[in-house]
Amino acid sequence: MGLIEKGFDVLFGDQRNLIRETAGIFMEPADEGAERDAVIRDAALTQYKEEFSQVRESRFDIFMNGVNRLPRPMLALGTLGLFVSAMVAPLWFAERMQGIALVPEPLWWLMGAIISFYFGARHQVKGQAFQASVVHNLALAPLVAENVKALKNLRAGGDLGDGATGSALLAKGDLNRALEDWRKSRPVEP
Repeated sequence: MGLIEKGFDVLFGDQRNLIRETAGIFMEPADEGAERDAVIRDAALTQYKEEFSQVRESRFDIFMNGVNRLPRPMLALGTLGLFVSAMVAPLWFAERMQGIALVPEPLWWLMGAIISFYFGARHQVKGQAFQASVVHNLALAPLVAENVKALKNLRAGGDLGDGATGSALLAKGDLNRALEDWRKSRPVEP
């Protein structure tokens, strides 16, 4: 009994846990890691709060924010304006287009690169959203085709798939109770 007791004293004596201490060298306890991560997150949020709460926008900053919002509407309205000017004053428009024809190709490439970088992120987000909607719509295509086929059969008075015909269902009034009530309220035609 004394040998076992001495063994436990070596491992757990003096309010210690030798196994836990040894494992702690190789592996961090989860609660301590979570606590440290929470402290780091709180410090980062406090820093951001201090950084952004003290910033007061100057008139120049407000002006530049407004200028940064102008290119998209200006390009869109300018393009529409070109279409209108081509219809209203074709000779004036043709003169301006002759001037654009003199712009060298490297300058077009540079302008294309600038516009691509300026609008690239927005285009990518919109493109991905469009692709997601296309995939969703393609997934619905078989259901839509089946519904169209059933509607055509219904219109022709054909079979709806469960053995009933469209005309029989219409005659029984199973499709629409309101329509059945309306039919009952009308005088019977000879």
